[in-house]
Amino acid sequence: MEWYLYPLAILAGIVAGVINTLAGSGSLVTLPMLVFLGLPSNVANATNRVGVVLQNIVGITTFQRSGRLNLSNSAWLVLATLPGAVAGAWLASSLGKAEMDLIIGVIMVVMFFVILFEPEKWLRQHSAVQEGRPSIWILLLFVGIGFYGAFIQASVGILILAAMVLGMNYSLNHANAIKLMIVLVVTAVALVIFINQGLIHWGFGLLMAVGQSIGAWGAARFATSAPNANVWTRRLLIVVVVISIFQFFGLLDRILALFG
Repeated sequence: MEWYLYPLAILAGIVAGVINTLAGSGSLVTLPMLVFLGLPSNVANATNRVGVVLQNIVGITTFQRSGRLNLSNSAWLVLATLPGAVAGAWLASSLGKAEMDLIIGVIMVVMFFVILFEPEKWLRQHSAVQEGRPSIWILLLFVGIGFYGAFIQASVGILILAAMVLGMNYSLNHANAIKLMIVLVVTAVALVIFINQGLIHWGFGLLMAVGQSIGAWGAARFATSAPNANVWTRRLLIVVVVISIFQFFGLLDRILALFG
């Protein structure tokens, strides 16, 4: 492999670490990079989880050290994702890329309008979370999120944030901290299964994980110290969702082809 691909992989990891920690869909950066490095798509999908696990550990640690990691009520959500995560990881190769891209694209279109026209909920500074077990509908939603996150990973952070901010009255910063914990558990379950199937390329996975950990650390520091972190995080969410829409409907490739 050419020497310049190593720093390029780390740079892609840094960008993905920032995006994943504050919003989601960092896999839109890392998955194409892993394929560009020569991995088959199924191996790239599995190898991508190595960096996600490490970046979430770094992000959680940074939130915890700042005193901003509030995990109240999160155990229910984490537990709800586990059965879906196991099923999603085992079925990760059963659905075609075209079908999955269409599903994600439709979800991102819906998320775009939700984020754009519900600013007061996304920008609230404090959570108004009810204590005790969430409703059965919220738990079932997180079973589905666990399935999706283990299956394909891309954009799962945005789905988690939307469910927590809009459905459970979390502030964006509070939801972001718990999102890292949920994604860590879901991804760890998937990673164990992918390791058992021999689908991990550890060299590329650890190389990109270095960059993702750096990005996660910087993003978590920003989220816990910047006075307008919610505003900038929402703006990043909008940008990421728009890019996701273009990516999963194949519009990004068409635009790039015009300049090729």
